[in-house]
Amino acid sequence: MSARRTYQGQQLELFRARSGDIAARDAQDLMSWPFFSLAKSRRVTPIDFRMGEVSIRVEATAEHGMATIWDADVLIWAASQIVDARDRGLRTSRFMAATPYEILAFIGRSDTGLNYDRLKAALDRLQSTTIVTSIRQPSERRRHRFSWIAEWKERLDTQGRSLGIELILPDWFYAGVLDDALILTIDREYFELKGGLERWLYRLVRKHGGRQTWGWSFDVPHLHLKSGSLSPLRRFRFELRAIVKRQPLPGYSLALVDDPDGRQRLTFRPTDKDLIIVPRKRAGGGR
Repeated sequence: MSARRTYQGQQLELFRARSGDIAARDAQDLMSWPFFSLAKSRRVTPIDFRMGEVSIRVEATAEHGMATIWDADVLIWAASQIVDARDRGLRTSRFMAATPYEILAFIGRSDTGLNYDRLKAALDRLQSTTIVTSIRQPSERRRHRFSWIAEWKERLDTQGRSLGIELILPDWFYAGVLDDALILTIDREYFELKGGLERWLYRLVRKHGGRQTWGWSFDVPHLHLKSGSLSPLRRFRFELRAIVKRQPLPGYSLALVDDPDGRQRLTFRPTDKDLIIVPRKRAGGGR
């Protein structure tokens, strides 16, 4: 594979991902906001989200459809590789190379022809999906436009077998990964979650619930808005109740409660005592 690449006037050094036991890391911006389709069926309807100073628009092509939350596993793999290498004192780059097997093994998928094809389809969706956002832009009038993967290619041997994949990550994503304050470690069991909504909920819970002993809560209509889901609110509530009944999120327990004013809220808190951070007491014994 080529060791250097010029992209949009920048000289990019090749970063060779490594296999082995690497902690899974996720980008907090991607955990907090609606950047991905939660459905396995093809979505072309844009996500157009605004809340306070945050604006996000995600656009898809008719050919490939919008990048899904399962496709985002590739970005989790990339973030994990970059953080691991940086922590070991190695040079990193947004120009990355790996074998399909290494990516599939990390995200908990078997080494089959079907999963190879699914990986390449995911890369196509990540490249063709366009995001415009105000997040991490210093000026209120500034917006950043990018795709999750700027470009990618696969090298094949004479028998058509894959020798490896090269890809270039966007500056916006790469800069966020290199910022320690914007990265969180996630449970590897996340990759075993089957439903799009429960995957999105885990990332949201991990980001907002964190490791606080008292957890966190959201009212259900607010959750529905933050998900970017095309499901009507009634269907969204139904799916939430099913998830609460199954309790599939690793490390967290969920509950639906009714406020005195009749609003329903989803609450969540850590179940593993090792994950809980007990708040320090203030002077005078208060919390």
